[in-house]
Amino acid sequence: MNYKQLGRSGIFVSDLCLGTMIFGETAGRGTPADEARKIIQAYLDAGGNHIDTANAYAGGASEEITGSAIKGVRDQVVLATKCNFPTQSGPNHFGLSRFNIIDSVDQSLKRLDTDYIDLLYVHCWDEFTPLEESMRALDDVVTSGKVRYLGVSNYKAWQVMKALGLADQLGYHRFIAAQYQYSLVKRDLEYEFTDLFEHEGLGLCPWGPLGGGFLSGKYRKDQRPSSITEGRIGATDETHEESWERRSTEKNWNILEVLGNIAAERQVSYPQVALAWLREKPNVSSVILGVRTMEQFVDNMGAAEINLNDEEMYMLDEASKMPELYPYRMIEAYGRKHP
Repeated sequence: MNYKQLGRSGIFVSDLCLGTMIFGETAGRGTPADEARKIIQAYLDAGGNHIDTANAYAGGASEEITGSAIKGVRDQVVLATKCNFPTQSGPNHFGLSRFNIIDSVDQSLKRLDTDYIDLLYVHCWDEFTPLEESMRALDDVVTSGKVRYLGVSNYKAWQVMKALGLADQLGYHRFIAAQYQYSLVKRDLEYEFTDLFEHEGLGLCPWGPLGGGFLSGKYRKDQRPSSITEGRIGATDETHEESWERRSTEKNWNILEVLGNIAAERQVSYPQVALAWLREKPNVSSVILGVRTMEQFVDNMGAAEINLNDEEMYMLDEASKMPELYPYRMIEAYGRKHP
C-alpha cells in the first residue's frame, strides 16, 4: 500500500481509501454488518489507514459499523465522516448551520464510539446558512478537539474559494481535502477544480471511481440493466448521477474498450486499471473504493500493485478527454507567457 500526503497537511493516507456508504444498508443491495466488519478488517490488514463514512449513510448504521470495526486500532486510522444531510426529522437537522454542524458532530462521535473525528467534510453546499456562520462553527469543532481536519464536498469552485478566503481572512482552519466524483467517465473536475486544489493545497479523494459500476466491465451496450440486482446503474432513474442514461454513451463505450484492452494485456480486471489510472492523477491523495462484497474488495485492492506506463495513461486520457470549453481553451492557447 502506498501512502500520500493529504493535501497541504501533515498527515498521510493510503492511496486507496475504504468507502462505507452501503455498509449496513437494507435496501436490497447493501453490505450486512458482519461482512462489512470483515471487509474493514481485511483493509486494515492490507495496510490501509483511510476509512470514509458519513452520518447519513445507511441511516447512521455505516458509522456504527465502522466505529465497532476499528475499536482497538482507532489511533491507526484516519477516519472521515460528513455533515449536512439530515439524519433525523426537524427543520434544523439539515444544512450547515452552527446548530446542525455541532449537533451532527456530537451524534457522529456517539455512533462512531470515538472521542474525535480525523476528517470532517461538509457534504454539500448550503444555500441558506451564511458561509461565515458555517466556517466559524467548523473552526470551533476543530478548536474543541472534536475534529482534527476539515474537508469539502459538492461545492462549486467559487464556493470552495470563498470558504478558503474567509478562513484565511478570519484565521479559521482551512479545508485540506476535497471529495468529488471523478473517474474515466466523469472528468468535469479538470476544467476548474484540479488547478484550484493544487494551488490551494487540497488533496482530492475521488468517489465513484468506477462510474457507479460502469467501468467494472460487466455491462453490455445492447443490454440495459433493469433491476437493483444488476448494480446501481440498473436501480436508478435517468436523473441520477450514475444512471444508465448518463453512462451509456458512445464515448463511454469507447473508453470501456480501451480499458478492456489494457486489462487484457496486463491480465488484470477492468476495475483495477480504472483505479490505477486515478492513482496516477495529480492531486489525488486517496481513491475511495465503493465495494459491496469481499470479492469486490479483493479485486479493487489489486489496483495497489498496478502502475500504468506513460503509453497506457495516454491511451486512457485520450479516450476519456473532455471537450474543449471557453475560456479554458483560450487560456491554454493564449494565456501562457512564452520566453
